[in-house]
Amino acid sequence: MTREALLDAAESVLFEHGSQALTLAAVADRAGVSKGGLLYHFPTKDALVAAMVARTIEEFDALIDSYDDGSPGSYTRAHVEVTFEILGGEARTHRRWSAISAAAADPGQAEPMNEAMRRWHGRDPGEDPDPCAAQVVRLAVEGLWEVVSHVPDLYDEAQLAELRTHLLAMLEQPAPDRA
Repeated sequence: MTREALLDAAESVLFEHGSQALTLAAVADRAGVSKGGLLYHFPTKDALVAAMVARTIEEFDALIDSYDDGSPGSYTRAHVEVTFEILGGEARTHRRWSAISAAAADPGQAEPMNEAMRRWHGRDPGEDPDPCAAQVVRLAVEGLWEVVSHVPDLYDEAQLAELRTHLLAMLEQPAPDRA
């Protein structure tokens, strides 16, 4: 049994039954391995949750990198594109990532996600035509993700497409003259 397959099993348990049901025994059962087989890779539940959080962060970073071409404003556009790819993709993907964040509610467990958020949202938007609009757009997609995680059917495909188009258009506008 590979480490990735064990993480997949843990994510399934977490997504389907919530953080209270995430036990080493439940994960081993879902993966079809002995508890000892699971413990070989993840000696504690905390180690398992930490690995799920790390994988989530790595997946998001890889998606951002796939869209960010290094041109002015491309990082924020990538953030929007990735968010909508995830929200419009497999129905459970964004909820899976949200469940993992919830499972890491312990302050020690939450720190890697907090650091990733600082990196994702703290990145200098100075390369964007309107740096303030870039920050607003990043916060808007984060808020949208949170809302859709709780109410998945709130927006249909057409509404999500319209929101995406509008947010990307906001990024193309030059900063207003503040003089």
